Amino acid sequence: MSQAVPEFGYENAAPKHTVAYLAPPVEALLPATPGRALDIGCGNGYWASHLARLGWSVVGIDASAEGIGIARKSFPGMRFEQQLIAPDLLDQLDEEPFDLVLSLEVVEHLYAPREWAQAAFNALRPGGRLVCSTPYHGYLKNLALSLAGKWDWHLKPLWDGGHIKFFSRSTLAELLEEAGFTDLQFRGAGRAPGLWMSMVMSGDRPR
Repeated sequence: MSQAVPEFGYENAAPKHTVAYLAPPVEALLPATPGRALDIGCGNGYWASHLARLGWSVVGIDASAEGIGIARKSFPGMRFEQQLIAPDLLDQLDEEPFDLVLSLEVVEHLYAPREWAQAAFNALRPGGRLVCSTPYHGYLKNLALSLAGKWDWHLKPLWDGGHIKFFSRSTLAELLEEAGFTDLQFRGAGRAPGLWMSMVMSGDRPR
């Protein structure tokens, strides 16, 4: 089983600065009709509550006891569970397959991203969709970081709970396709094209 870093220092369930640039591409890739959703790596519950406001019925999971505690207190009408990412999530949660899995800014924190991808795939019904995001890395952005001498700041090895994996569009697509996802769609998020802060990608479980 894989696990995100357990504590991120959540203070409350107020939106983070990432919401402003992630919300438009995330919403553009959501299925047209709301249904049941699983938020993998829900943290303080903000994105789960955002989905709920859009009409989704949401279950949120996270490895962080602190985050789950804040989510339960802030959004008492929703289900949040402290739960590690595992391929048998449906059995552990005693839930039916979901129409949507949302997992934003999570996979870069995991030692075993393949387990994350397989867990998301297994949690979906046939025809269901994964929408995920992770910081973007590509040639232009990497070159800009190099020319600006910003790699130490960007990778920040002294950041407790920092990023473990660094994905490009092609490596994230490879991960999702390997897990069985099809019909991948991509959106850049934040900054100019090629220098995006994050990328949002969706993939469907075949019917």
